Amino acid sequence: MSERLWPREQLFLTQEVLNDLCDKCKNPFVTTCQNMNIEEDLSPLLVSAYLPLAAWLNRRRGKQDGPLVVGLCGAQGSGKSTAAELLKTVLIVGFERRLAAFSLDDLYKTKSEREIMSRTVHPLFVTRGVPGTHDVGLGIETVERLKTQRSVQSTPIPVFDKARDDRQPRLTWPSCSGPVDVIIFEGWCVGALPQSDQALATPINDLEREEDADGAWRTAVNRALAQDYQRLFALIDVLLMIKVDSMERVFEWRHLQEHKLAKKATEVGLSMRELRIMSDHDLNRFIMHFERITRHMLVEMPQRADLVLSLDPTHQPAKVLINKPITP
Repeated sequence: MSERLWPREQLFLTQEVLNDLCDKCKNPFVTTCQNMNIEEDLSPLLVSAYLPLAAWLNRRRGKQDGPLVVGLCGAQGSGKSTAAELLKTVLIVGFERRLAAFSLDDLYKTKSEREIMSRTVHPLFVTRGVPGTHDVGLGIETVERLKTQRSVQSTPIPVFDKARDDRQPRLTWPSCSGPVDVIIFEGWCVGALPQSDQALATPINDLEREEDADGAWRTAVNRALAQDYQRLFALIDVLLMIKVDSMERVFEWRHLQEHKLAKKATEVGLSMRELRIMSDHDLNRFIMHFERITRHMLVEMPQRADLVLSLDPTHQPAKVLINKPITP
């Protein structure tokens, strides 16, 4: 992505300031990448993407009282978690903003709660990820506490342990103390809207055809998305979308991620089971849980998100679309 792809009228940085910020942020940016075990050199994106975006959000924050809640969504494999962490680094180091950040994944219901749902609602709810498998009330409570906390207060930030497939005990959660300027809330379906009942009628993949023939599961997922999740998403001030070019790209990139993990496991002598690495068949089935909502988001969200960052087939940022420009 080149600098000129960022709309110039929304680039709230002079070249001199951009250069100074680059010098200030480069080492922390690279260190963050290293801490996330990212082998690819993402440093060129500091100037072309992360600094303009951080400056844009910094300007947006200055136009309101209280913390700016940033919702960051992107399909599986789009790099949303990486983007959230790097954006956090740039806002803290470059713009001296106080940050809080957490993921929709950290709000999963406990393993026992999901097992109960699988018995009483539908067996497919044993797999975490779709609307209905999160503790939305916990998310609302966390955001609302962060938005109002004072210097003597702190908010525990939920943590889900994917290796154990269960939420970590509350006593082990990290705390965010004092007032914050920006709250980053990322997740694959953050900001998503429900579908119509008519759209739910026809299965869209083998999972729905074979394991949800009567539509009970997808109806329950859609109902959850239409209710409490909209209350959580209503707390978002700015919605950012990382847009992949197709659902097929989601399958491709998630398979690539899994194959890289499998290769690393082999190199260090670990088994696929120890790292919870899925076979291609299992991974396809897993992604099908999210396919319906992902396809819906790819169609309807680009027109209403505040900012859309489109990725090209090589996973590089290719275009920035700002639907809701910030007035100077």
